[in-house]
Amino acid sequence: MRVNRALNKMSKLYRAAKARKLAALGLHPGQDVLLWVLAQERDGMTVSQLAARLGVEQPTATRSLARLETGGWFRREPVATDRRQVRVVVTDAGHALVPEIERAWAELAEEALGEVGAEQRAIVLHALEQANDRLRASVGEAVLAEE
Repeated sequence: MRVNRALNKMSKLYRAAKARKLAALGLHPGQDVLLWVLAQERDGMTVSQLAARLGVEQPTATRSLARLETGGWFRREPVATDRRQVRVVVTDAGHALVPEIERAWAELAEEALGEVGAEQRAIVLHALEQANDRLRASVGEAVLAEE
């Protein structure tokens, strides 16, 4: 029961702290990961490719993109070989935001672990990665680790 309570509490607190940090960047939780993933592909990707990479359904990715649209962090371009598809490409403004997202993530990790030493951090990280792998296997999906 203690593990269950601790994981539940950690999940809620982490999301709340992440929301606060991302709000300063004009983002909501989940939008950071979406923009970060998009920024890894210089030529962009289709909405279906993005959805697959994020481990979500295509309509979910489409809604998330719509919410991000006003920031000017990406543009949509037609796919020459398929008029039904659009390619989502991160703009210079979006690329400029990526280091800020990564900084927020690093600050959040530091706040969460505080004065925990390097050896203990390695143990915690290993345990969390193993737990993620087991849960991912039981869910049967490839869910993006940063989300």
